[in-house]
Amino acid sequence: MIALVDLFFAQAPAVTAGVQSEISILQAIVLGIVQGLTEFLPISSSAHLKVVPLALGWGDPGVAYTAVIQLGSIAAVLWYFREDLTSIVTGAYKAIVESKYDSQDFRMALGIGLGTLPIIFFGLLIKVFVTDFDRSPLRSLMAIAIASIVMSLLLGIAEKFGKRQRDFEKLTVGDGVLMGLAEAMALVPGVSRSGATLTAGLFMGLERGAAARFSFLLGIPAITLAGLVELKGALGAGLGDAGVVALAVGTVSSAVFSYLAIAWLLKFLQTQNTWVFVWYRLSFGIAILCAIGGGILKNS
Repeated sequence: MIALVDLFFAQAPAVTAGVQSEISILQAIVLGIVQGLTEFLPISSSAHLKVVPLALGWGDPGVAYTAVIQLGSIAAVLWYFREDLTSIVTGAYKAIVESKYDSQDFRMALGIGLGTLPIIFFGLLIKVFVTDFDRSPLRSLMAIAIASIVMSLLLGIAEKFGKRQRDFEKLTVGDGVLMGLAEAMALVPGVSRSGATLTAGLFMGLERGAAARFSFLLGIPAITLAGLVELKGALGAGLGDAGVVALAVGTVSSAVFSYLAIAWLLKFLQTQNTWVFVWYRLSFGIAILCAIGGGILKNS
């Protein structure tokens, strides 16, 4: 979930110059596909947006570009859950007016709000105490590989031992806070925001579909804020026509494939378990380590 890190650490003027002159339309489409398919699947968009371009010989597309195209992902999740969001917002407002604070809509809204605070708090904390996080070893390919392997093991444990006894209607404010704490782990590239929150949800006894659905809703504030901040920075740096086109194409591509990924995952988890993602993340991490060891990829 690269936008969450970029929200606190990216230097937009420096990276957007690379976006303007280096990203072709084809590359923008591919990067949008990668972003869309990996943002909401529990496999880490930040890891894939760094590894895939490097593996294809394109180089790093830049943190601002990869953050901005996530606006496509947020557009997709907003549209997909438009009825849920309308119900939560209007229901929460009605609950406040009528002082009915035990309503499900109010608890959902409060859970999402409180659940968003940890990632903001820890992001600002890192910014204060880590002066150059962008060059931190935590952003290296080696770290991404290790994070992918560790998170695959945690998801496997959650899948194996999670009770899966509570559905979406039984979510509590406490669930929102705990999943928000898990979401903050996504400040480390390779962890995966959706992967961390889905894993936490399974540990807390939620059904797979309920955990995924709330994970999507919980991610809306953080991803939106990060994308808007980066969009402002990118436009302020003076992107040329090629840069604007690349951003637009990547964002649209991201939106389309994000929507497809959301719809597929929710349907998939109604009848299937998460082991396919466990094995994929484990293989992905091992493949990166092998590529680094074999000199195919540079640990940067």
